Amino acid sequence: MSKKIKDTDYLVISARVKAMESGLLTRERMEQVLEAKSSEDAVKILQECGYPALDPADPAAMDAALSAAREETLKDLADGAPDPRYIDSFKLKYDYHNVKALLKAEAMGTSADSMLMDLGRVPVAELKEAVRTGQLDALPNLLADAVAEAREVLGTTGDPQLSDIVLDRWCYRDLAQVAESTGSAFLMGYVQTQIDAANLRTLVRTLRMGKGPEFLRGVLLEGGELSADQLLEVSANRGAGLAELYGPTRFQKAAEAAAESVKGGTLTEFEKLCDDAVSDYLADAQFVPFGEAPLVGYLAARETEYTNLRILLMGRGAGLPAEVIRSRLRQSYV
Repeated sequence: MSKKIKDTDYLVISARVKAMESGLLTRERMEQVLEAKSSEDAVKILQECGYPALDPADPAAMDAALSAAREETLKDLADGAPDPRYIDSFKLKYDYHNVKALLKAEAMGTSADSMLMDLGRVPVAELKEAVRTGQLDALPNLLADAVAEAREVLGTTGDPQLSDIVLDRWCYRDLAQVAESTGSAFLMGYVQTQIDAANLRTLVRTLRMGKGPEFLRGVLLEGGELSADQLLEVSANRGAGLAELYGPTRFQKAAEAAAESVKGGTLTEFEKLCDDAVSDYLADAQFVPFGEAPLVGYLAARETEYTNLRILLMGRGAGLPAEVIRSRLRQSYV
């Protein structure tokens, strides 16, 4: 039997994470980027924070640079993490992203190379070969099952959206299983909050599309704080009761914005508030002296930071007013 990992086993990496948090972009730092007189000045500010030159005029190169930053962070912390499953919980979504790209490219007879991200648990070259040959035994069990089911759905229906729904469901199931296997209440709560955010987004989109409860039942994820039956009732009532259902939860503000979105308003504010609710869950990790929570909180904070960087730089590049860009920025960790 493997040795049980204790909170105190995280003393060293927790101290390191606390030091690394000082390098996260604060709201004030993002304001400096936002108010910079030129794109060159904005890039210089980010370079002072350790980022490479990020050129919004070349989105592909910028995304590649951010992917490299993600890879470096994950590898850096993996070397000191007592339990690799916490790192895997941030890597596995890239496995499912890559499978989506590979199956769609296979169906269309094209190459998926430009869409693949070598950030998952399974190296891209190995995953490509497994999907190509159908020899899935070497893949993590749930990922192998996901590939098989998604390929069958895509082959039967020819609908990549249905295939993506299958893969999303397996992705969150995989994430929940990894979290449960660690025994970490904090990580399990983080996964549950992500599932609640995803289900709220799905509910709002199906209401906007005029889809009924039967369609919604097929796309909801398992494992959220709110049950499928509660969401299906709101769907059956065409959105009535949505704000009341989420009122006691951390998604209260997101649900209030959702009510407007359902009527045909923009989804931008609603999407931001969903992300902010997840960030709100993570905020408590800053006050935990050691354990897995600071590690999970920091990795999630970096993901939010990459999202904000893209919003900042692409918004500036598109000439959007500062107040518009500011309103889209996600809640920062520091």
